[in-house]
Amino acid sequence: MYTIKTFQQLLTDKLAKHQGTTVEEASDKDLYYAVASIVKEEMNENWLKTRQKYKEQDERQVYYISMEFLIGRLMESNLLNCGMLDVCTDTLKSLGRDPEAVYNQEHDAALGNGGLGRLAACFLDSIASLRYAGHGSGIRYRYGLFEQRIIHGNQVELPDYWLKEDYPWETRKPEEALKVQFGGEVHTHRRFDGSLEFSYNDVDIVRAVPYDVQVAGYDNDVVNTLRLWSAELPPEDSSILADSESKYYHHLDHMHSIEQISGFLYPDDSHYEGKELRIKQQYFLVSATLQNIIREYKERHRAPLHKLHEKIVIQINDTHPSLAVPELMRILMDDEGFSWEEAWEVTTQTIAYTNHTTLSEALEKWPVDMIKNLLPRVFMIIYEINERFCKGIWFDHPELRDRIPEVAVIAHDQVHMAHLAIVGSFSVNGVAKLHTEILKNKEMKPFYDLFPEKFNNKTNGITHRRWLLQVNPKLSDVITEAIGPQWIKQPSKLIGLMRYSNDQPFLDKISSVKQHNKLVLAQLIKERTGITVNENSIFDVQIKRLHEYKRQLLNIFHVIYLYNELKDNPALDLTPRTFIFAAKAAPSYHMAKEVIKLIHHVASVVNNDKDIGDKLKVIFLENYNVSLAEKIIPAAELSEQISTASKEASGTGNMKMMMNGAITVGTLDGANIEIRDLVGDPNIFIFGLNSEEVLDYYAHGGYNAKGIYHTDERVRKIMDQLNGGEFGSQEIEFKDIFYHILYNNDPYFVLKDFDPYIETHELIERSYRNQKAWQKMSVANIAYSGKFSSDRTIHEYASDIWKLKPLK
Repeated sequence: MYTIKTFQQLLTDKLAKHQGTTVEEASDKDLYYAVASIVKEEMNENWLKTRQKYKEQDERQVYYISMEFLIGRLMESNLLNCGMLDVCTDTLKSLGRDPEAVYNQEHDAALGNGGLGRLAACFLDSIASLRYAGHGSGIRYRYGLFEQRIIHGNQVELPDYWLKEDYPWETRKPEEALKVQFGGEVHTHRRFDGSLEFSYNDVDIVRAVPYDVQVAGYDNDVVNTLRLWSAELPPEDSSILADSESKYYHHLDHMHSIEQISGFLYPDDSHYEGKELRIKQQYFLVSATLQNIIREYKERHRAPLHKLHEKIVIQINDTHPSLAVPELMRILMDDEGFSWEEAWEVTTQTIAYTNHTTLSEALEKWPVDMIKNLLPRVFMIIYEINERFCKGIWFDHPELRDRIPEVAVIAHDQVHMAHLAIVGSFSVNGVAKLHTEILKNKEMKPFYDLFPEKFNNKTNGITHRRWLLQVNPKLSDVITEAIGPQWIKQPSKLIGLMRYSNDQPFLDKISSVKQHNKLVLAQLIKERTGITVNENSIFDVQIKRLHEYKRQLLNIFHVIYLYNELKDNPALDLTPRTFIFAAKAAPSYHMAKEVIKLIHHVASVVNNDKDIGDKLKVIFLENYNVSLAEKIIPAAELSEQISTASKEASGTGNMKMMMNGAITVGTLDGANIEIRDLVGDPNIFIFGLNSEEVLDYYAHGGYNAKGIYHTDERVRKIMDQLNGGEFGSQEIEFKDIFYHILYNNDPYFVLKDFDPYIETHELIERSYRNQKAWQKMSVANIAYSGKFSSDRTIHEYASDIWKLKPLK
C-alpha cells in the first residue's frame, strides 16, 4: 500500500531515470509518463501472475473479438482499479501540481466510434473485475474515426492521429507476429485417402503484429489482455532492394496498401475501394486472432484440437467479425487436417454471436466477387456452408422452402454476414429484451424458427467503476457515506439508497453534488465555446452518434418551439433550459450533417437573442469522445433517449446518465423499457409511439406526415422556418430536411411524436419546479441503476453462454 511519501519517491526516481528531470522542473507530460510507468510496473507483475494462474487452473477462456474498443483514457481507470488513484492524486496535489492537468495529457485511444466500442471496453473491465479468463481482440488503428471541428456550423473531419505520441499502456510483441494472406489462387489436390488438400499461389502476405494493452480488474490483482493487431509489411518484403524505379514505386504502393489495413477506423465504404478495405480489416482481425487462439491452445493443452470448444469460446461482437466462422473452418481443415464434419462441429460449438441492430444497413452484406477475389479459399468455404445449410432446409424443413432466399448466406450475389454468424454459431443474443424479441419475432424470425435454442437476451451494461466511481467521485462519496462501500463490488447494493429517498439532508447532498457538477460543466462550456450558461437552468442532454433514428432533429424542433413561444409571449413563465448536444455524423451521411448544421444555426439565433437572455441556451460540444462524456454525464439532469421505437437496440448512454441521477425522457425503445420497469412510471418520462405501432406503420402504412404539417400550426411554423424562414435563410438553407420529412413521409416519425414530446416536456417543466420531488426521482434512478452494471451482464454471459468459472 503506497503512502504519499513512498509514491512521491517513486515519482522522483522515475522522472530522474526516464525523463532526466526533477519533480520541480517536470512538465505535466513528464509527470503523466512517470505515473504511467509506475502503474504499468504494478500491473506487469499481476499480468504475469494472472497468466500463470490461468495455465495452472486450466479453466475455459473467452476471446471477445470486436472491431471497436472505445477504451478512452486509461490513466485514472488503471489507477483506480489498482488502488492507487487517491494516493496519486494526493501526491500530485502535495507537490503543488494539478492532477487533472496531468491526467489530461493522455489522448483518448481512438479505437471505436460509439456504443458498440464502449460496451466492449466496459465488458473487458467487468471480465477482469469478476476474475474471469477473458481476452479482447481488436485492431490497433493509427487513426480514429476523425477529429470533429465545426466551421460555420458545418462538421469538418480532420485526421485523429491519436498515436502521434508514445502510448504508455501498450507492449509490442513482434516475436508473436503472425501472417495473414489475401488474394492469390487456390489449388485443390486429392490425397491418397481421398480427402482434399488445398495450396495457395501468389498470395499477398500481411504481417499481424500484436500490441498488448493490460486490463486491470478492480482491487483483485487480476490483469487480462486486450490484444490489438497492427498490419505491417513482412520483413522479407521490406528487405527487398528494388532494382528499378518502377519496382520501387510498386513496393511503396504495396507497403501503403498493407498499412491501410490498420490505418483508419471505419474507412468510407460508400465506394469500391472502401468496401474492399473494410473486408480486409475484418479478415485481418479474425485470421490473426484465430491463428493466435490455436497457437496458444496447442501450447497450453495436451488435448487434441477436436476438444477446442471445451476450453475456448469466441464471442463475436456484431457482424463485423463474422468471417471468424469460415476462417476457423479453414484453419481446422487446411492446416490441421480436419474433415468438413469435424471442423463444423468444433466451429459451431466454439463461436457465439451478439447482434446489435435491427437496421438493415448495419447488417453487413458484401458483394460475392469482392469476397471471392480477396479471400478465394474462405469464399469456397462460405459457398459450401451456404449449400449445406440451404439443402438442410429444403429436405428437413419443407415448410420453410419458400423462405430460403431470406435466410441464405449467399443470396442476390451478396454474402450476408449476419446470416453467416447465425448459421455458424451456437448462441445468438440480442442486447435488450425488446431488441431480442424483435429479432426472434420479426427480423430473424426464420432463423428463430430453425434454431430457437440459439436465441437469448443479454441486456447491455456499463462499468459503474468508471461511470460513477471514477467520473463522479463526489456522488460516490455521498453514496458510500449512506450505504457503505459494498456497492463498489456489488452494484446491486445501490438499491439501499431507496431508504434515504425521504431523507432531506441526504437529498440536499445529492442536489449539492449535481449543482457542483453543473458548475464544472458550465466552466468547460465557457472555455470551449465562449458561451455563459445559467447553472440554475435544466441541463437537458443528448449525447450520442448523430443518426436520424436517434432523432436529434426532434430535440432541436422542441428548442425552436420554445423559442417561438417565448418570442410570441416574452412574459411566459419558463424554467430556463440549457440544451447540450454532442455528436459526430458519419462523413458521408448528408442528412446527419444537415442536422448538426441546423443545431448550430438555431444556437446562433437563440443564444444571441437579447429577448431570450439565459432562458434558453443551445450548446454543441464538438469532437465527442469518452473523455468529454465523462465531463457531461455527471452534470446531466435530463437524459434524452428519444429514438424511434424499435430502432435502438439497447443504448448505454441512458444507463450512464441514470446512474448519475439524470431522469430519462424517452420512447419505449431499447433498454429504456427495462429502466421504466425498474424505476416505475413516476421516475421516468415516456412518450410517443411504441415499437408495435411503428412496425405496424412500416408494414401497413397509414401514416401521413403532410397531414400533420397541414393541421398542426406549431409543426407548420417550424417546418416553414427551416424552409426560408429565420432558420432557413437564402444563405443557410435546410430544404433537404424539409423535403425529406414531407416527401419521404417522415421515416422516423419526428412529426408524429412531436405533440406527445412537447406535452411530456411541459410535464418535465412542472416536475422540475418541485425540487424535492425531482431529487427523489434522481435518487430512485441511482438506486436502481445497479441492474445496469456490466458486471451483471458479464455474469449472465459467463453463466449462460461462455460457461466460465472465476479464477480461484
